[in-house]
Amino acid sequence: MWPDFRFNLEEICGAVGDYGTLIPIVLGVAIVSNVNVGYILLFFSIWYVITGIYYKMPIPVEPMKVIGGIAIAEGLSAGEIAASGIILGVLFLVLGFCKGMKFIQEKVPHSVVRGIQLGLALLLIKTSINFIIGDYMLAIICIMIIVSFLIAAKFTNIPDVSVIIVLLIGVFVGFSRSGFPQISILPLPGIIIPTVQDFLKSGWLVTIPQAPLTITNAILATSLLMRDLVNRDLDPDKLSKSIGLMNLTSVPFGGFPMCHGSGGLAAQYRFGARTGGSNIISGLILLPVALFFAGPEFVAIIPFGVFGALLVFVAIELGKHGLKTDSYIVTGSIAILALVINMIIAFIVGMILAYVLTKIRKRPQASKNVTG
Repeated sequence: MWPDFRFNLEEICGAVGDYGTLIPIVLGVAIVSNVNVGYILLFFSIWYVITGIYYKMPIPVEPMKVIGGIAIAEGLSAGEIAASGIILGVLFLVLGFCKGMKFIQEKVPHSVVRGIQLGLALLLIKTSINFIIGDYMLAIICIMIIVSFLIAAKFTNIPDVSVIIVLLIGVFVGFSRSGFPQISILPLPGIIIPTVQDFLKSGWLVTIPQAPLTITNAILATSLLMRDLVNRDLDPDKLSKSIGLMNLTSVPFGGFPMCHGSGGLAAQYRFGARTGGSNIISGLILLPVALFFAGPEFVAIIPFGVFGALLVFVAIELGKHGLKTDSYIVTGSIAILALVINMIIAFIVGMILAYVLTKIRKRPQASKNVTG
């Protein structure tokens, strides 16, 4: 069993392992929706530290991906983003305190949760390819570095610091291309008060598709993956409550809707995180960036080819656990539908398929009992 906190090289590597999904979404939202990336990163920093101290495990803190995607595609306003976070914050806080996630966990088959994991792995591969194509030479160099450390780790005691080396290369290349970003101190945040129209639009356009993904990937799949990776039980209702608190204390002040996530957990674990120390380190890394480099140009320093290389290995780590299923038909169907349509349709179809297959399997057994 791992200790509650470690502050070593492995935890530092794990601490930055999930930045490959965090930063591209945050940057895209900041550019398109004209929100202050400094406030977004500030609340990510605060909640990374809080979750690390509270859970004493490497619990990811991620932007809600459906909201991020819609915000980038539709150009949501700051009020609409805040409204979506408030609605979801209330929803998951209530579900957590009412033990609703435990009930849902009992009703959702493991094959469906594994399908969500595998589907997310395929989506990460797709995203990584898009990143790699734009900067393929740098991405290939980064992939070779990570693979070299993977091979070395099998035969030596050399710690896997590949993610730190890759990010340092990314920063160096970014500075050489764009120069050093301007330093600017983040002012105190104001309060964002969404209008009734903001709540109505966000409730229909954003929160309805986001909620099922948060339930399955951010809560149920994260809880299951934690057991796979570090053999520790993680109460899904606790995850639901922390998601509710994260959003209700952040989005009214300029933060972005946040959740946990099995992809982030796979990323942190893949690069060395085993304790709550990685979360604390991750938050402390983001804090000075938020406070003194509040412009989106700093976040854009690291080339996307670096993120593409990192996401490949995150997807592989997540996909390995997605294959630990009791029904390849259900899990595979969900993964393919998530890739070609979307995660929500995949989840609905997967649930129906899982229950239909369960009834079919029970029918011959029932017939035998009657015959006997």
